[in-house]
Amino acid sequence: MAKELLTRKEVNEAYTWDLTGIYRNGEEYQSAVEEVQRLTDKIAAGFKGKLSTAEAINQCLDNLRLLYQKLFLCADYSYLALSVDQTDEESQKREQELGNIFADIQSRLSFIRSEIIQADEEEINRAIESSKENKGYLEEIMRQKPHMLHPEAERTLSALSNILNLPSQVYDMAKLADMDFGNFVVEGKEYPLSFVLFEEKWVYEPDRKLRHAAFEAFSKKLREYQYTIATAYQSQVQKEKILASLRGYDSVFDSLLFEQKVDREIYDRQIDLIMDHLAPHMRKYAGFLKEVHGLEEMTFADLKLDPDPDFEEEISIEEGEKYIERALSVLGDDYLNIIKRAFKERWIDFVQNKGKSTGAFCMTPYGSHPFILLSWTGSMRDVFTLAHELGHAGHFYLTNENQNIFDTEPSLYFVEAPSTMNEMLLANYLIEKIEEPQMKRRVLSLIIGGTYYHNFVTHLLEAHFQREVYKIIDRGGSLQASLLHQLKRETLEKFWGDAVKINEGAELTWMRQPHYYMGLYPYTYSAGLTIATEVSRRILREGQKAIADWLEVLKAGGTRTPVELAMMAGVDIRTDQPLLNTIEYIGNMIEEIIKLSDTV
Repeated sequence: MAKELLTRKEVNEAYTWDLTGIYRNGEEYQSAVEEVQRLTDKIAAGFKGKLSTAEAINQCLDNLRLLYQKLFLCADYSYLALSVDQTDEESQKREQELGNIFADIQSRLSFIRSEIIQADEEEINRAIESSKENKGYLEEIMRQKPHMLHPEAERTLSALSNILNLPSQVYDMAKLADMDFGNFVVEGKEYPLSFVLFEEKWVYEPDRKLRHAAFEAFSKKLREYQYTIATAYQSQVQKEKILASLRGYDSVFDSLLFEQKVDREIYDRQIDLIMDHLAPHMRKYAGFLKEVHGLEEMTFADLKLDPDPDFEEEISIEEGEKYIERALSVLGDDYLNIIKRAFKERWIDFVQNKGKSTGAFCMTPYGSHPFILLSWTGSMRDVFTLAHELGHAGHFYLTNENQNIFDTEPSLYFVEAPSTMNEMLLANYLIEKIEEPQMKRRVLSLIIGGTYYHNFVTHLLEAHFQREVYKIIDRGGSLQASLLHQLKRETLEKFWGDAVKINEGAELTWMRQPHYYMGLYPYTYSAGLTIATEVSRRILREGQKAIADWLEVLKAGGTRTPVELAMMAGVDIRTDQPLLNTIEYIGNMIEEIIKLSDTV
């Protein structure tokens, strides 16, 4: 039986991250915040009203780069401290105060973009030619120029930035601080329930009574918050629509895809091809699970079942570390050293505790090192999750080492490619080393039920649902909890057809993910995994040449568009072929799992 969650103070510190990698203590953090404010004063006093020459522009941006390095370290430190315990009022206070300071700084420095845009184009071009460090920043300003508002309007929006982020803050507080799932009862026994326990344990529970009881109890608690979360989401998408209209975009899609530097054709292709071509393969996999587990009917609550529920071994963090290091050693000693440091220097927060953010993420402060959050439960799934987050860590470690802070962020479209690439390398390693049929089926099932299900099904279905939401918003409509439930149910029914019964509560899954507060993020998981699948297969074929190309991609950061980054790695995402290849690869893997089942 699952144990009660500990408080943050009760967990083993050895398996928590060490934030002294950013600041040694709260006093050092406060000192950094004060220094950021002084730098803001210096920039505002020294450059406001004076950005008309190339020299002044570059001098100002040189100071801004330094400010960004210090400001984002403060922001990351504050967020990371809160993310491991959303109930900590001191961390809440610090995050709220920094949010206000951040908004004030954005407002006071909004003149930089506005004045540069109004400067003589010849001077801007001179500034670009004379500063490699500021080139990308200036080119991006010129790209955004058609959508910039009057300087005072930009200043006002910057001042309101903390308020404009309230929808996601309300969602986090409702989900991580207010919701108390308590226990659920099966045959007289009580079992604890929380977001982490549900998503990391109960959805995989082989006992049908426990699995379905947990699903029903979890859904019941979600439903109690449906109106609050629907209001938060409605506020988010209406905000995005208003900003898109103010900036002259024809639709909210155009606005959000402009930021990603991809067009609507690429976005729609990713969703439509998967909905049409992957669905038959996944329905077949669902049927296979139904048969293996002897279920009378396959329901949404059964989709995370393991084909080998009794095979699961208990994997320690140290054993997981060995698997990952061996798998990623193919990328070379320099990359492997990053991975080793992550474990040795406590970059990773493994523990489960009350108030901790759910799921997993990697944050990569410029000027420090990456930090990874997850909740280790001791399964091979955790090994894949950690490999995924270490993919983000390795990517941004190399990017931060090779690019200035203006040029570190790649398009959101590409950001999941390096993370899912590490999952593929782990899969390649495990498949190569395994000869025993049952273990091989086990690994293949983890790849299908974990890596591809997570990125090509869970997040893709989020993307399909999200697209329907934005269509309504673009038409001037509004959202209510009942409509959101309906849209999610329709998406699930379209993908799963008659193969899976969409039981009561499945329609509430839109309430579980924070991705809807991050723009058009969900579809990028499958986009990244498409690139990763193609590149990992290229590595198997071509070896060192493909690896060298990939490492150069990781170093490029935001200096290339998603199409250019993919092309550097040998993948042309302007066509259907990479996606169709990946879907075929998934289908073949499912066939192999079924074939192996006949021999075990």
